[in-house]
This record gives sequence, C-alpha cells and structure tokens, in this order.
Amino acid sequence: MLAFKRSVLSFCVLGLLALLVAQASESSPPTSQQVTITELQVSMSDHGPVVLLRAEGRAIPIFVDFTVARSIQSALNGEKLPRPLSHDLMHTILDAYGGKVLRTVITLRDGTFYGALSVSVQDQVKTFDSRSSDSIALAVHFKAPIMVGRDLLNSAGSLSGESKAEPL
Repeated sequence: MLAFKRSVLSFCVLGLLALLVAQASESSPPTSQQVTITELQVSMSDHGPVVLLRAEGRAIPIFVDFTVARSIQSALNGEKLPRPLSHDLMHTILDAYGGKVLRTVITLRDGTFYGALSVSVQDQVKTFDSRSSDSIALAVHFKAPIMVGRDLLNSAGSLSGESKAEPL
C-alpha cells in the first residue's frame, strides 16, 4: 500500500512539474533590459525589402518578403488593400473574437530573428513563437509595442544614419 501511495505521489509531482513547464513556455518573455522600438520603416535594399526597427539612435535591419513588407507598409499608412493579406485576415479574426496583440519581442538566435507574439483573448494571454516578420506585421496592425533586448540593439543594430536602404 505504501508503494502505491508513493507511486501516486510521484505521478502527481511529475504532473505538476509538467504543468509548470507548460505554463512557463506560454508566458510572456521576460521584460528586463528590453527596449521599445520607437520607429519602424519599410525600405528597399539591394537584397530586397527590409524592415528597420529603430530605437535609441540605432536601427536593426530585418529582411522580409514582399508580401510582409506590403502588409506592414499598408498598416503603417492606414491603407486598406483591395483584398486582405494574411495579417489583415488574422487581425480581423482576432478582433472578431475580442482578441488583440499585446506586444511582440524580437530576439536573435543562431543568425535568425524570432518573434514572441503575446496575444490576449477573453482575458487569457498566450505567447506564440513566430517569424519575426509576421510578429512585427501583427504588432503594427494592432498598434502594439515591438520590443528588443538592449543587447540585441547594441550588437545587431547599426547607427540610424548608416542605412543604405531606400524608403518604399
């Protein structure tokens, strides 16, 4: 009987640990040492469309595809396109269910930018892994803050005046 109780207790502890790990992965990324992007610009470079995230006199270039560039640019300009793009559709769906994007946090791992998109629907907040470009596009559509770590801004960001990209 004692062995059975220990097994049940072990099972419960393992279940609780699994639940805590799952909740931690769904929670927002830490906000310490994060910088809010104060300006966003979509430009054309020699390598294709680029989104420039600007803060504190520095700019982080993130290359995107043409569709994402168009989606971000139209949202920045308040334009409604004749047919909705993917980000317009996601905005419409979230809005219909009372949801909104709270913020996105851009990180850099192994040379690839990642987005952590925090969404709230019916008082539940979930954070989703996403491409940085999709995360930025949805944040722009919802007028939500775009954040980066200070270390990323300092390491990947160039001085704002150094950009050779042309505005779209």
